[in-house]
Formats: sequence, C-alpha cells, structure tokens
Amino acid sequence: MREKRTKIQEVLAREPIGEELTLMGWVRTKRASKNVAFIALNDGSTINNIQVVADVEQFGEEVLKKVTTGASIAATGKLVASQGAGQSCELIAESIEVFGEADPEKYPLQPKKHSLEFLREIAHLRLRTNTFSAIMRVRHSMAFAVHQFFNDKGFFYINTPIITSSDAEGAGEAFKVTNFELDAIPRNEEGGVDFKKDFFEKEANLTVSGQLEGELAAMALAEIYTFGPTFRAENSNTTRHLAEFWMIEPEMAFYDLKDNMDLAEEMLKYLVKYALDNCADDLAFLEKRAEEEDKNKPQTERAEMTLTERLKFVLENDFERVTYTEAIEILKRSKPNQKKKFQYLIEEWGADLQSEHERFLVEKHFKKPVILYNYPRDIKAFYMRQNDDGKTVGAMDILFPGIGEIIGGSQREERMDKLTERMKAMGIPVEEMSWYMDTRRFGSVPHSGYGLGFERMIQFVTGMGNIRDVIPFPRTPGNCEF
Repeated sequence: MREKRTKIQEVLAREPIGEELTLMGWVRTKRASKNVAFIALNDGSTINNIQVVADVEQFGEEVLKKVTTGASIAATGKLVASQGAGQSCELIAESIEVFGEADPEKYPLQPKKHSLEFLREIAHLRLRTNTFSAIMRVRHSMAFAVHQFFNDKGFFYINTPIITSSDAEGAGEAFKVTNFELDAIPRNEEGGVDFKKDFFEKEANLTVSGQLEGELAAMALAEIYTFGPTFRAENSNTTRHLAEFWMIEPEMAFYDLKDNMDLAEEMLKYLVKYALDNCADDLAFLEKRAEEEDKNKPQTERAEMTLTERLKFVLENDFERVTYTEAIEILKRSKPNQKKKFQYLIEEWGADLQSEHERFLVEKHFKKPVILYNYPRDIKAFYMRQNDDGKTVGAMDILFPGIGEIIGGSQREERMDKLTERMKAMGIPVEEMSWYMDTRRFGSVPHSGYGLGFERMIQFVTGMGNIRDVIPFPRTPGNCEF
C-alpha cells in the first residue's frame, strides 16, 4: 500500500527534519552528477519546489532517465537539513515511483523562459508553470475572501440564472441560447424566428449580469450578493475583454449612493489586505516576474510602482470621491489633453471616459484610488437613479492605478414612474419586464448595488497585463478550446 502523501507546502512550513515522508508531484528540473541526481519537485500547493536527492547507484539509470521535466513521481525518504544554498531542507530519496513520463522531445514546458503568447496556445498545460500556478492560487484566495467578506457582514449568497430572457445592460451583446437545429430554424408568418417552437418558447440568452435578479432577492433579504459567470458577445480582441468572465454583484436594500461607495471601498481594501496577508510567496514571485518584464519595455511604459507598492497604495489611501463634472474639468485642463497627448481628447461635458483618462486621475492628479460619481444620464443604463438636476444619475465607478475602472455601480431607480419613463425612452419593453417592475410596484425601497469583474481584480492583485492570463481557460473571439 502506498504511503500517504504530504504536501510540499506543509513540509516547508514546519520542516519536520528527520521524518520519513512521501512527496508526490511534477518534476520541474533534474540535474545529475556521476553519483547523485537532484530533482526539483513541485505539487502545486506552493510556488516553492523541494529538492529530492537520489543516489544514482541505488536507483539505477533506467529509473532516473524517466525522471524528466514534466514527469510525475512519488518520492519517499527522510527529510534532512539541506547542505546547499537556496533551500533549508531536502528529501533523501529511499524509493521513487514514476507515475507518468514526459518525453523531453515532445513536452512543451522545458525549463526555459516561455512567452505568455505561447502559453496561451497551450492553456491546458500552462497551469504547470510557476506564473500560472501562482495566479491560480491567488485567484482561489480572492474567491474565498469575497465569500468571507460578505458572509461576515451578514449578506446572503444568491445564485442568479445563467440562462435568462433579459439583457440587463440593454446593449444587445448577449450570446443566444436555443434548442433549434441551426440549419432548420422555424419561421413565423412575418419571416422572423418562431420562438414558440423553441425550448423556452421565447428568445433566451446567456446572462450578461445577475443584477436584475439580484435586485429581486434584495427586495426580500435586504443584503445579497452574487458571484458567478457572465457572458458578453462583444467582438473585442483587447487585453481588457473576455467573452466569459466572473462577476461579483452585491445588491442592498436601504442603501443610498454613499452607502454603496462605502461598501465597495471597504470590500476592495479587504481583498487587497487578504492577498498581502495570505499570498506572500506567490505575490513576491509575481512582483519579480513583472519587474523582469518591465526591463524590456521603453521607459515611458514601465510601471511607476512595484506590485506590492500598488497594493499598499490602495490599502493605505482613502479613496478620493469626485463628481463626473469635476473630473471633466480636471481632464480638460490637464497637460495631456491640452497638448493632445490623450488618444481621446476631452472637449465637452458628456464624454464617456476612457482608461487613459481614468488612469490619469488616479496616477497623476490625485495619486490615490478615485471614486467618480453622478455621471451623465445619457451614457448610463436605464436602472440608475435619476438625480434632481435632470441630466445626471447616481452612478459611481471606482478607478485603480494601472487598470482604470475596476467597479461600476449605482443607486437603483426605485420610483416606478421615473423607471417606466426611462425604459420607454431607451426602447426597453416595459411589459416584458413586469417581473422587475413589481419590485417598484409593491413595497419599493431605496437600494443600490455594484459589479466587480473578478478577473479585473485578479489582474490588479497579480500585476498581469492581459486579462486572458488570469482565468484558466480564456474565451475570446475565435478562441473556444477545451
């Protein structure tokens, strides 16, 4: 019977010198002299490898030649204090079992530097690299921290539908869901698709947001949050967009816009602190990796702060709260705008801010995270509460260094007449949304909520420049492998 496995993370944490242990994992590297083989073993529990020392004469060349980069093994032996530099302890192997070989002529992850572009092409294997295993451990920690934050505040976790008949944003960028054979879609008398013959008997799509259904739950449970996959059929091949991503969306009854901003700031600081407290080894590796990558960039494109400095920047500063109108004036007067350095020049009130504007406000002007609020009504969604000035809504965006917008939210429009009027003006069918309108029809209350794109948060915490590198299997235009 095989000995029970001990995780490498546990071994390195307590260093039980003299104990007999069995380690199992994947070989990162092997170097051998005439008498001894040194095997760097990693099992995914930590960024750190442990060295397994194998006597060549004891095991023989036939066994050790199978122990190549990528091979999976079990090594049983005694843990001893290391005589070499770079590790405090190592395992002197008494037995080695090879679970699975990895032909060095074919295995694509040999011990050398690989580009992120190459690793995206083999996403099914890239999790075995230091970079991606570190990112996934941080991602796990952040997901756990999200649930812990809301649970400790008395929020209830709600599962909103993935298949829905509503388009929460009204943008029409939803993936359609159908049971039709695509080469034989039935038509009605007008020539349109006869959805009455489809599975749901109406047009359906993958959700773009759980917000609207979240509002329904908040009208009964007061404080709820969703955390699930969302989908956008937006044909954007950029470093900031995915077709499938995860969203955290709290909805709170009896919250106004200020309450909403307070909660969002508190949550972001909680997540950053959790990462600093619990992901130190992985963050140290990712910081070093980012610094190495920066050396190959022009001076003007290099990060002004290290990864740790950016995280502490968020943790140690109160977020600056600025109205959209004030921000527009700042941007209009800014040197990049006056010298036409912005790609999108700010000329008048009502402009939709771009990432370059958001980063200028955070990194150059205020030098702290920024919450912009009270946006023009015409560039925001139908459900946002209309302000008394007749031209703005109670919306808010939180802006971070290096990334721009990380959270978008608003106080929701709780007044039936105002909501109906806005929906009609935007061409949103009020009758089809009667289920949503009932929350305003019966016992309506002031309420607010926001959305945090989980991958945007992971990008910020890990320092990765491309959003495709912070989700295990990215879904983008032309890419739906695995």
